[in-house]
Amino acid sequence: MIETDLDFSQSRNESSSRRVRFPLIVVASLISKAPNLGGLCRTCEIFNAELLLVDNLRVREDPAFLVTAVTSEKWMPIQELRNQGDSVKNFLLAQKRLGYKILGIEQATTSVPLETFEFPEKCVLLLGMEKLGIPAQLMPLLDHVLEIAQFGVIRSLNVHVTGALVLYSFAKQQQAQLKQ
Repeated sequence: MIETDLDFSQSRNESSSRRVRFPLIVVASLISKAPNLGGLCRTCEIFNAELLLVDNLRVREDPAFLVTAVTSEKWMPIQELRNQGDSVKNFLLAQKRLGYKILGIEQATTSVPLETFEFPEKCVLLLGMEKLGIPAQLMPLLDHVLEIAQFGVIRSLNVHVTGALVLYSFAKQQQAQLKQ
């Protein structure tokens, strides 16, 4: 590692605000744990997601968020989408009208394996609550239900890890399309 006393944060902020982001919005409004949200923020920034939505923007001040976000909150567009009433449902419906396809990750009878899934051009990824997943009332809004193959005894991944795997898969497909 090279040590320097030069501050690149201003130029990094400028280039980050001008860059074209992949058309993937991550809805993390159902997630309550700050370390998961910080990790998702970092992953969204690394894989160039369009937007991260959280239940409360104050999470960006939580030390547990900051430790896992590792300054990504400075460059990642984050907005508040409260998990109250029908706000998440209404947001998903509005995004559908804008041409986004709604994706969710669940072990369900209609699940499609992530490793063979061809992502639509514009996606909204709805991540479920820790331990409980996506609420039943939101499942009918999903255009695609994805599943991550698992081979161990434990039958679920941490929500941040799940989001990271989907973000990586989406970014990988976007990169492949840009090269064509």
